[in-house]
Amino acid sequence: MTNLQISEDILPLGQFKTHASQLLKSINTNNRTIIITQNGKPAAVVLSPNEFDRLNTQARFISAVQQGLNDEQAGRVFDDDELDAILERELPMP
Repeated sequence: MTNLQISEDILPLGQFKTHASQLLKSINTNNRTIIITQNGKPAAVVLSPNEFDRLNTQARFISAVQQGLNDEQAGRVFDDDELDAILERELPMP
């Protein structure tokens, strides 16, 4: 995500409506994020599909790592021998 430029990336809703097509093209071309305000307060964030996907992938990765750390702390882990035995029992080789 690029750095937010206050003068360019925070827009009132009316300005966004007036220039929506141009702004959406800019968001996708420059991979920038726009904050839309309503009554002077942040109301929405518009970002490119690529940035949305990147943020979701990052969040899923962090969640998976945290789940793994939680499992390890709670003792929900197997050593290699235990895992091999489980896999052999559950997925027997012909």
